[in-house]
Amino acid sequence: MREPARAVFLDRDGVINAAEVRDGRPYPPKKLEEFHLLPGVVGACNLLRNAGFLLVVATNQPDVGRGQQDQSVVESMHRLMCETLPIDRVEVCYDADGHASEFRKPRPGMLLRAARELNIDLSRSYMVGDRWRDVDCGHAAGCLTIFIDYGYKEPLQMEPHFTALNLLSAASLILSRLRES
Repeated sequence: MREPARAVFLDRDGVINAAEVRDGRPYPPKKLEEFHLLPGVVGACNLLRNAGFLLVVATNQPDVGRGQQDQSVVESMHRLMCETLPIDRVEVCYDADGHASEFRKPRPGMLLRAARELNIDLSRSYMVGDRWRDVDCGHAAGCLTIFIDYGYKEPLQMEPHFTALNLLSAASLILSRLRES
């Protein structure tokens, strides 16, 4: 049996692609034409992959569950993302607010499922996100957490292990910790 892998779990909106910020809160793109990778994301993903990390996107997309966005549009965004980035798996929760789904962040279901199916050691893995739900999800799954702080008007619930400016600085932090160990 092979040794469990290390992974970096990535939130999508605000980490991989640009989110639209309105009234201090981020919102996902509505159309494929609005889906744009953030600067440095391609380089960050390649650095992490070359260092031996699996890359797993874990994203809540509740607008689908609310009937405000077509699931096929979200899937088109994910196809484009996976054609551009070395992503190993995309975990998506379409449940809207109020659903008691084990997969909707901050619950850790998406990370736990990916860990089971890809043989990931969660204690040697990271969750990178720009919202409190990402940080709490990472903690619940037993990962180290990196919070990308855009100054949204929503408080953190739990303290992240680390804070970064963007995915590239998060990748640099992960790689420097890897070199130190």
